[in-house]
Amino acid sequence: MAEHRQRPRRRGQGELEALVLSALREADGPATAGWVQERMGGGLAYTTVITILTRLLGKGAVTRERVGRSFVWTPASDQAGLAARKMRKVLDSERDREAVLASFVTGLDPDDERLLRGLLGRSPDEGEG
Repeated sequence: MAEHRQRPRRRGQGELEALVLSALREADGPATAGWVQERMGGGLAYTTVITILTRLLGKGAVTRERVGRSFVWTPASDQAGLAARKMRKVLDSERDREAVLASFVTGLDPDDERLLRGLLGRSPDEGEG
């Protein structure tokens, strides 16, 4: 009888990106790809970590700086900033921005609508800090 080994579950690109970002946020500053790989338990190949970091760089989710012969990586923003960037990207990809925004706003629950109205009532400078 043939023995069937269970293959490890393959993670999707988005899940891996989220895990790498989470690891970077745990760093006390800029981190190397090797540090990220080690932090994730070593289950990913170094080249895979580099590929994920490079994709995140292309999406504006991380920054990198050359240190010696390698790079150190830093998250570009917090979780809220990344979610906002995704929302803007979706909005930018649509032809009828007004319809998309109107549909989004009318679908908000009352608490979120109140929060949004409060945020929109602030001057642009009040949102900083």
